[in-house]
Amino acid sequence: MKLQQALGVAALACITTTAHAQSAGSIYFTAGWFHLAPQSSSQPLRETNVNGTPVNITLPNTGATAGDGDTIGFTAGYFFTDHIATQFDVGIPPQFDLKGSGAFQQYGKLGSAKQWSPTLLLKYYFNQPQAKFRPYLGIGVSRVWFTDEKISNGTFQNNVLHGPTTVTTDSSWEPVFNAGFTYAFTDHWFAGFSISYLPLSTTAKLNTTANTPIGPVNVQSETKIRLNPIVTYVNLGYRF
Repeated sequence: MKLQQALGVAALACITTTAHAQSAGSIYFTAGWFHLAPQSSSQPLRETNVNGTPVNITLPNTGATAGDGDTIGFTAGYFFTDHIATQFDVGIPPQFDLKGSGAFQQYGKLGSAKQWSPTLLLKYYFNQPQAKFRPYLGIGVSRVWFTDEKISNGTFQNNVLHGPTTVTTDSSWEPVFNAGFTYAFTDHWFAGFSISYLPLSTTAKLNTTANTPIGPVNVQSETKIRLNPIVTYVNLGYRF
């Protein structure tokens, strides 16, 4: 009788462990810290329109790079099978500082922008669902756009652009390549680390009201900026 009871308790423990492992039907949430490290470069600044007349004037040896960004992030995921899961990532938009390069390097920080990049991933987990350590590989897509774009360097605005300037940027869908691992502390709580790469570029369009000897002149210019950020995410998660 005691042996039967012991076996019953052991079986129940196994069932409980399996139910809360990273297995088919599991739902999980995480919160943590995103660090975005752009591998950035840009094309030279090019004037495209002056007072409504199309032009094509390139300013040689000019450009800009983006600094690193940090933000709080959140994810939610669901296991379709014991090894395949989908995950949605979102974070508070980090701010990137835009710094001059080439002939613009002397001006330092030129401006800033905030990046939005919610991401949907499909992930394949290795090892068995009950394993504490589970590495994975993932691929997905991110919708990227920018807000609060601005030129904040008055000296650059006056000496180079010659007047008040507004900035707009393109939005785009971008692929995401992802790898990482989770480590389970209990049936519910786990920690994780991931690294992602986004081959991301955007075109920044500048609209300037230039002050000239003949009066205000509207000048439109643009540059293509390659950001290509490497994104790391350290997190703590809970699964149901």
